[in-house]
Amino acid sequence: MFKSLAVAIIHGMGNQIPGFAEEMITLIHKRFVKQLKHLVDDPSPYLIIQPIHWGGVLSEREEKLFQKTVLDNHLDYQQLRKFIIHYLGDSIAYQPVETVNHNYERVHEEIGKNLNVLSKRSGDHTPLCVISHSLGSVIASNYFYDLQFKQNDVTSVVSESSPLEKGETLTLFYTLGTALPLWSLRYHNFDRPINIPSTKLRDFYPGLEGEWINFYDKDDILGYPLRDVSENYKNSVTEDREVNIGNLLTSWNPLCHSSYFIDMDVINPIVDGLVRTWRHINDV
Repeated sequence: MFKSLAVAIIHGMGNQIPGFAEEMITLIHKRFVKQLKHLVDDPSPYLIIQPIHWGGVLSEREEKLFQKTVLDNHLDYQQLRKFIIHYLGDSIAYQPVETVNHNYERVHEEIGKNLNVLSKRSGDHTPLCVISHSLGSVIASNYFYDLQFKQNDVTSVVSESSPLEKGETLTLFYTLGTALPLWSLRYHNFDRPINIPSTKLRDFYPGLEGEWINFYDKDDILGYPLRDVSENYKNSVTEDREVNIGNLLTSWNPLCHSSYFIDMDVINPIVDGLVRTWRHINDV
């Protein structure tokens, strides 16, 4: 019996649907199987993927705001305004505030619930890979930062007995079109990136190496390199990888931002990391 890998996929800003990651999951599974089928009859069951749809926490209020302020007042450019409300609304609503049960915590609770599901599906000690897009990269970074550096303030962990849920098996981190450099402007000194891999990983898988690859397209105005944010980020992020994503209509303009999940220049390196990790923990 082989050990499994756990993968969490976290979407970015905008009006996302629960099935946002279906195509990406198919592409990842297909390439994972292709790379390992000479070693295992059917590698697919050993890759457990959980999409995390946190947008539902904010979307209802954004829709109500759109109705009351745009539709009821018959404002012009209604679809553009709807786009702005969902995109900027996500970023604004997620900001921490000095009250209990604010959106920051509600979004993180959704992450925690899904990691609990992933842990039950794959195993409490399974190496964890996180794939996050746009604002989702900020959310993932904040979530694991709180686990690693603010343990006393974390309320999102569902099961204290699961190293995966506590972020202790976090091994691979892939940020796609990340807005983290913009988020850094909120702080006077944004200089403490999360540890990839987790410092606890060696307790479970000695010698297992992790990686943090940040994918960005130079035409994506919402995605940026990370290693230049600070010296500590330069030391923590394995690579800023420039990619050319999208199709003939989007690859040369900012609309490419929505194409990371289905571009093979992103999928292939992620699967390479998954295969390398899987082979290490299974010693094959």
